[in-house]
Amino acid sequence: MQCQICNKTEATIHVTEIVNGQRAEMHLCPQCAEQQGIAVKSQMPINELLSNLLAVQPTDSELFGSTSEKELSCPKCGLTLEQFRKQAALGCPDDYKVFEKSLLPLIKKAHNGKTNHCGKIPSKMPADTKKEMELSNMQQQLDAAIKKEDYELAAKLRDKISVKSKVQK
Repeated sequence: MQCQICNKTEATIHVTEIVNGQRAEMHLCPQCAEQQGIAVKSQMPINELLSNLLAVQPTDSELFGSTSEKELSCPKCGLTLEQFRKQAALGCPDDYKVFEKSLLPLIKKAHNGKTNHCGKIPSKMPADTKKEMELSNMQQQLDAAIKKEDYELAAKLRDKISVKSKVQK
């Protein structure tokens, strides 16, 4: 597939954006992606990453925990942990929940101890846009805290949002 901007070089960077429920895809070469302000980092595909992590060959007790986990299979796709260990690929999104206990150590190892996805921010994003994203994230945390009736956390988040909003204006 050719780059959608220069129409000369092969597109190796594929960007998918979903805005207001509308999906838009761009296929770019590294040079055009860089010109568009899209950070180009050599990232390893998830299958390769998992293969490398599994190449260390954890013991069965590390990967499976107990015999019952070893025999566990996904009710939707039928994948077992043994199959995952051989293929280094999950069968469906439900596998993350079904095998959470076994996958969490691998995910932590792959992401330097982090287990929550917080999205990607382009390296050349304007500072005010980053601040808006931070405020939006804190507002979501505030909403969640209120839902959980954790009013102490909600008050702290409210105060942080108030301070950041005043600084931004």
